Amino acid sequence: MVAKTVLLDAGPIGLITNPKLSEQGIACNQWLQSLIESENRVIVPEIADYEVRRELLRAKKTFGLARFVALSQLFVFLPLTTTAMRLAAELWAQARQQGQPTAGDKTIDGDMILIAQAKTLRNSDAIIATTNVRHLSRFILADSWQTISLS
Repeated sequence: MVAKTVLLDAGPIGLITNPKLSEQGIACNQWLQSLIESENRVIVPEIADYEVRRELLRAKKTFGLARFVALSQLFVFLPLTTTAMRLAAELWAQARQQGQPTAGDKTIDGDMILIAQAKTLRNSDAIIATTNVRHLSRFILADSWQTISLS
């Protein structure tokens, strides 16, 4: 079996850290556990960390934040770099020039930062596990976390 490189977007991370275990949250936790047990490389990009962490802090969800911090120790952390941010700016401009923006013109557009972070890995097999396939898959390999197979 060939190990996969899977980058977690904020959507799956939110499901994983939510202490209210919905059916989808339980399924996402089981998927992640299987991903780890299969010795796949799981990466948390800094932009996804930021998006989840800021909401947990805003909502004062201390249990969810503690769960996120603990789970983060199991993953590879992909820090933001100047290279990634400059690439994100290029992708943001290109998307608008092509009439395909992923967010409003006045927003920072975390999707483009996530895409740029993934591209800096220079791993064509890396895939972003997301709940937002439509925006991401136009620019990089991305799929719903439910459909990313573990083998």
